[in-house]
Amino acid sequence: MQLFLLHLDEALEAQAEFVRTCLMAGCGEIDVREPGRNFRLWARQAVVDDLHRCLRINLAGAKNEPKLCFTGSGDFHHVSSLLIDLALDGSTEPVTIIHIDNHPDWVRFSGGLHCGSWINGVADHPAVARVITVGVCSDDLKSPERKGANLDLLARGRLELYPFDHSPSRVRARLDGGSGFEQKSGYLHWRTIGELGVDRFLELLMARIDTEAVYISLDKDVLCSWDAVTNWDQGQMRLTDVLRLLSEVGKRHRVVGADVTGDYSRPRYGGGAWTRLMKLGESLIDQPRDAPPDAEIININSAANYALLDVFGAMMP
Repeated sequence: MQLFLLHLDEALEAQAEFVRTCLMAGCGEIDVREPGRNFRLWARQAVVDDLHRCLRINLAGAKNEPKLCFTGSGDFHHVSSLLIDLALDGSTEPVTIIHIDNHPDWVRFSGGLHCGSWINGVADHPAVARVITVGVCSDDLKSPERKGANLDLLARGRLELYPFDHSPSRVRARLDGGSGFEQKSGYLHWRTIGELGVDRFLELLMARIDTEAVYISLDKDVLCSWDAVTNWDQGQMRLTDVLRLLSEVGKRHRVVGADVTGDYSRPRYGGGAWTRLMKLGESLIDQPRDAPPDAEIININSAANYALLDVFGAMMP
């Protein structure tokens, strides 16, 4: 495994001890904070393409090794789309994407890439057999069509979604049903982790991964606030359960890459005045926290990163 710290913002830099540990382990650092301000939250295609080229150059030296990338704030989760594309470059084998998140990240967004839209492109990647999203609790599943959800991914079997806990979702579209839900009277009734219990859910998850190779993308906003503090509303999963899930996947499948996002940083946006204003307005609507990270926040997030680094290290020798 080759470890990288992708500095799109100051979130990782604030965790000085964690950074030191990673450097002692031989990690690579990629400083892209300048383009990161333009990429944060969402970006038009020219910005996406520029960052994609930059990452291709900086990651080229470890081309044949699986990479684990820590990427800072969840405002940058759409960078996972670029990292997955690079990890699967030239791949001739099918890969399952395990997406662990409090949000489905499936909204329609044209002319670029949004931190809430990146699953769409990944699900249609020719090497991707299926995306499996785990842990959602957010209101994105409440009347999802009104919020721009691409339910066609569920209908085509390109995506399976297993919330941690959520009430049925009202939808207009008729879906044929899937492993993760049953449609009754205009509602999607989800198979939730809370209802199944962690043991039964892990059995189900292992049965739904039908490829040898997997890529894992983890947003720490899936965790409860005891285990992580992020820019976004947070879920209900405990870190111990997420670590167990990762270990089970690693025992049975070959991990070809992984990324971790969801550290906290105060937003700074680039681009023109109108772009910055639009992003600020969106963050005021969607994000509950806008304050400098204090020592307690840094310690909570750093502890989670240490635990994740340890588990991924065992999975990706």
